[in-house]
This record gives sequence, structure tokens and C-alpha cells, in this order.
Amino acid sequence: MERTTEPVPGWPALATRGLGKDFGNRHAVESIDLDVPVGSFFGLVGPNGSGKTTTLRMASGLQRPDRGQVWIAGHDTWAEPVAVRRLLGVVPDPLHLFDRLTARELLGHLGELRGMDRDEVRRRSDELLAVLGLTEASTELVGSYSHGMRKKTSLAAALVHRPAVLLLDEPFEGVDPVSAVTIRGLLDRYRAAGGTVVFSSHVMDLVERFCDHVAVMSLGRLLAAGPIDSVRSGRRLEDAFIEMVGASPVGSDELAWLDRPR
Repeated sequence: MERTTEPVPGWPALATRGLGKDFGNRHAVESIDLDVPVGSFFGLVGPNGSGKTTTLRMASGLQRPDRGQVWIAGHDTWAEPVAVRRLLGVVPDPLHLFDRLTARELLGHLGELRGMDRDEVRRRSDELLAVLGLTEASTELVGSYSHGMRKKTSLAAALVHRPAVLLLDEPFEGVDPVSAVTIRGLLDRYRAAGGTVVFSSHVMDLVERFCDHVAVMSLGRLLAAGPIDSVRSGRRLEDAFIEMVGASPVGSDELAWLDRPR
């Protein structure tokens, strides 16, 4: 039974030690040690298949690790699940939404499940839906939404209880540029009051513009982590990333048929 649902003073917003996950003979994540500072905008970057999503799923309690531990604001994700759920907001990939509810019903149910006052849930829901441009669609079933609308609904669901930490898996994928600016404004305001944002992406420009800390993953391993200026060492983040991860250029003898005109 959890004694408290408050962040533990002195702990990182997210911490992992020896965190690992296997799928058959493949090491999806290999013994990661990571500390995410409180109040940071932390980018988890890597090519497709690097282990970003698996790491976030283990941190959020959506996937059980095969080894290691993870803490959210000082609370063990697997030993203290109730405390962690109250401290955490998650936008997973793929999205998990109740398609037969409207956005307004979804936010209402989630707020009540977290023990929030019904009037407060309604007020926060109205404000979030308005800011995210979902008011008109808020009485339609979530199953009828576009991918971008579902993404914004999932973000509203993650924010409605004002968690200490947000874990966002590719939060800007499929979101139009105007909505992306709105989401950035929401996240900046959340951080200004002490919230922590951790988001995964393989778009280096996005991470470089948004983040003050970054971790680079490849093939399940953590290659580098720390303040973004330290990780990129005077280069563009993309250049530093390519140097760490490596890239395989197409040889002159490969795909030669592409060089021939029709």
C-alpha cells in the first residue's frame, strides 16, 4: 500500500537502473541506466527499432521489464503502481483510447478514476478541449477521430490530472503544424510550473528545438545522455547522432537500376 503519492524530494523525475527487455533472442533494451532531471524537457532519440518505445512502456508500467528497475519521481513503477499512475501522464504509441466514448466522456471517466472532483474534471476538460481545438468534436465518438485528433485527445487525457511527469511517445507525429505550436505552448507552461516532459522521437530538428536534455539510443543500448549541448559537442544534434549511431551509405554498385532512366 502506497504511503504517499507525492514526488520524493531529491529523486530524478525518472530513473532507471539496469533496465532491460528481451523479445525472444533479441535484446530490445539492454541494461539502461538513465536519470531525467526534474523540470527538464528530455528527448529520447534513436532510429526505428532502437528501443525507445519499449523503454517508455516499461517506465510507464505498460510493459514489464525482464530485469532492472524504474522509478517515477522516486516511486517504483512496479512496486508502487497506484502512486505512479497518479504522478504520471502517458501518451503511448500506438494510442490506447476507448473508441466508443466521446472525448468529453473519456476525460470525465479518467478524472473520476483518479479521484478528482467532478466539477474540477469538467472545468479542466472544457479548457483542454478548447485549447486543443477539440470542443466541436468533443461529443463525437473518439473512434471517428483522425490520427491527429486522437493524438490531441490522448494528450488531454494525460494532462487532466496535472501529473508530475509526462511520458510522450512520438507526440508530434501526425499532428499539423498549428496544433504542434499549441501543444508546445501547453508543454512549456506545464514545465514552467515544475513539470517534466520526456518524449521520444527520431526527428532531430524537433528534439533540438524543444529539448534541454537528450539521450541517444541504438539497438537497445544507451549511447549518450545529458544536457543537449554536452551531447552534441558544438555540432548539430543530427550530426552528433549520425556519428554515434552510424549510417550505411548506398554503395555505387547497389540499386544500380535506380540510375537508369525509364
